[in-house]
Amino acid sequence: MKIPLNEFEQLIEEKILKRGLSYFKGDAITDFSEISNGEYEALVSGTEEYTIQLKVSNNTITEHNCDCPYDMGPICKHIVAVIFHLQQDELELNQLNISKPKKEKTKSVAQQVKELLKVISHKELIEFVQENSKKDKKFRNYFLASFGHLSQNQSKEFYQKQIHSILQSAAGRDGWIGWSDMKYVVNTSEPFLENAEKYLANNNFENVFFISTALLEEMTEAFQYGDDSNGDLGYFVESAMELLSKLAREKLPKVLKEKIFKYCISSFNQRLFDGWDWHLRMLHIACEFIDKESDANIILSCLDTINGEYERERAQSFKLDLLRRFKDEKEVEKYIEKHISNSSIRTEEIEKAYKNKDFERVIKLSEDGIKCDEKDKPGLAKDWYDWLLKIALVQNDTIKIIEYARFRLINSFGATQDYYQILKDNIEDEDWHPFLEEIIKEITPKNRWTYTGLIRKIYIKEEWWDRLFLMLKQNLSMENIQQNEQYLSKNYSSELIELYKERITNYVEKYVGRNHYQTACRYLRRMKKLGGNKQVDELIELFKKQYPQRKALMDELTRV
Repeated sequence: MKIPLNEFEQLIEEKILKRGLSYFKGDAITDFSEISNGEYEALVSGTEEYTIQLKVSNNTITEHNCDCPYDMGPICKHIVAVIFHLQQDELELNQLNISKPKKEKTKSVAQQVKELLKVISHKELIEFVQENSKKDKKFRNYFLASFGHLSQNQSKEFYQKQIHSILQSAAGRDGWIGWSDMKYVVNTSEPFLENAEKYLANNNFENVFFISTALLEEMTEAFQYGDDSNGDLGYFVESAMELLSKLAREKLPKVLKEKIFKYCISSFNQRLFDGWDWHLRMLHIACEFIDKESDANIILSCLDTINGEYERERAQSFKLDLLRRFKDEKEVEKYIEKHISNSSIRTEEIEKAYKNKDFERVIKLSEDGIKCDEKDKPGLAKDWYDWLLKIALVQNDTIKIIEYARFRLINSFGATQDYYQILKDNIEDEDWHPFLEEIIKEITPKNRWTYTGLIRKIYIKEEWWDRLFLMLKQNLSMENIQQNEQYLSKNYSSELIELYKERITNYVEKYVGRNHYQTACRYLRRMKKLGGNKQVDELIELFKKQYPQRKALMDELTRV
């Protein structure tokens, strides 16, 4: 969440804002320093002492972090307290009227560190790192993540132990990595990816393999005991998969290619990533490392073990790609015929037939698809109807065009064309309105929102404003009034004003809170645009008399 400093009070929840101000005024900020240009670090005393980090660019807070356990929103009271500290001169929040002697400007933390490193001896630094690695597990983890690549004994297990230690440190005593703990996981694990990219650039491909597979296994396991609502664990998994794909594009030694291929097959057979998208993707990675039929057969046999309808359909499409690459045409055609119920394979075959102008095959595949999917997968059946309509348009078959376009107009979910216009272009003028009336008569009893939307569309297209207004009155809400304003304001402005007036009155009576008051005032402004200044003034006076204690409402009414 980016926070412009001149608007932060409008963007942060009022309760958190007040608590943050209270912390600031209560001298809870025990330390505040500028680490480098635009980067700040502060200590705030609450239940415990918490560290807050802010990054500011162009008068906007672009990054913010606090190590407190608050996870009910994007901003905690400690961060707010530090923002008030940053803005205290701007907001005139200096608490004491007596003049204070100006402090000498201290050097930034970055400057202090730089100067100290010049005078600390090599021996002292070694002792400092050794001592703190013993005392502070998190410090040790970050040190190993950053410099472990310099070790001579690298392996997947070498990196796995480091990553596992990071995750366990974040999990703490309760064994759960919370939302706020993920920041530590990300910061400490990021060096692994950075080092892997360096290895890739320097053609040290084996270490890329070690790092990516270690990350893949440990981060997948961490989904069982970590809050990944921010997608941090998923980010490392995706990055590890991308590293493996990058290896496939490099000229690798034969031994390493075989090693990666065997790992992918082994991880699939051992079901290391079962239940996740990358379970099947491991076979896709393996496929990138093969160039002979015997290896393809290994992957094909793995694909035959996949269960679950969705996964099986993906596996079938994948298998077809492999067959085309390594098997003869006869075997490929036999496989297609056997698995044509797979929607991806059917679509691919329809597209190929359409490109070759084999319209009879397109029609047959589409009609078979409708029979296959109409009951259990109606969304797919509509796709096959679209193909039949496409062929009917190419062949200028008016009867079929009307049949298919009518069906798709009524069942318009996932619409790919303007079925209304197609029908109008193919039906005689004198038959057009009776045709529409039949559609309205057919779908009205179904009384579903999709059908209501279609009838409304017909009324708008045909400019049947009296019927649209009647429909609005039957489905009355402020949102619906606004949605139909542009069509009805010319003939029904006074009626719309009265409808707004009634709904806004009920809304203010029922709901409290600034957000709701802003909504009500937004519709008051819409009333004004319709010419209802008098009615708006009457409502404002009514609200002032009825709800004088609602200060936020009174404030919002001044802006109407």
